[in-house]
Amino acid sequence: MSKIQNTFKALKNKKEKALIPFFTAGDPHPDMTVEIMHALVESGADMIELGIPFSDPMADGPVIQRASERALKNNVGITATIKLAAEFRENNKTTPLILMGYANPIEAIGIDKFISLIKEAEIDGVITVDYPPEESELFNKKLKENSIDSIFLLSPTTEDKRIELIINQATGFLYYVSLKGVTGSANINIKEVAEKVNNVKEFSDLPIAVGFGVRDGKTAKDVSLISDAVVIGSRIVQEIENSNKDNLIRNIKNLMLEMKNFINDKANKK
Repeated sequence: MSKIQNTFKALKNKKEKALIPFFTAGDPHPDMTVEIMHALVESGADMIELGIPFSDPMADGPVIQRASERALKNNVGITATIKLAAEFRENNKTTPLILMGYANPIEAIGIDKFISLIKEAEIDGVITVDYPPEESELFNKKLKENSIDSIFLLSPTTEDKRIELIINQATGFLYYVSLKGVTGSANINIKEVAEKVNNVKEFSDLPIAVGFGVRDGKTAKDVSLISDAVVIGSRIVQEIENSNKDNLIRNIKNLMLEMKNFINDKANKK
């Protein structure tokens, strides 16, 4: 059983939901990436989703696009991201680590080399935004052979027939995109998301994480009630963008603790 599966199982036994933060490797500076990762774990992260900087992140809104631009200016690409992940893993052997990125950088270095590098770095899962199941069967097969989970995105427009196609290749968990649009878009309609998540559950027993548009503790709590995990992305990246070197770690920790407390019903309680 993978670290991702073990984490979901342990949380389920405690009747808790996973908190999964996302940020882009190399933002605001590569020297801070590993420190940010450890800070996220210290303040409540159950898994970490680390973004691979890319010049054309089609699924990402302006906030995460700017993060990629800053990281690329810092010369952080796919191999540097994996090296930073490996550095984090030196001192943390338990927190599941997921890479999120696009097909172009993976294909540029080659699928086999990519898988070899992430296996060596002890990365647990991969989300490739623009690898549809029709075109990634070999990639997913090789990930599975190396005990690395392949995590797929589902959206409000994903039809039942396509859900069936996706779950035949997906492992680890399913990532439901709560909004029609890019990251950081409008507010979530919890009722609509709940209906879609319940529909997906009819096809698969995999845990379901919900992300895109989770910007505050109340929304995180609402999402946690209808899913197995809450993904916080643009809100964290925005905190990174608006902070300076002196207060960045403190601000990130405060945000994470707020989200964690709401998810675990500890907000405003002593």
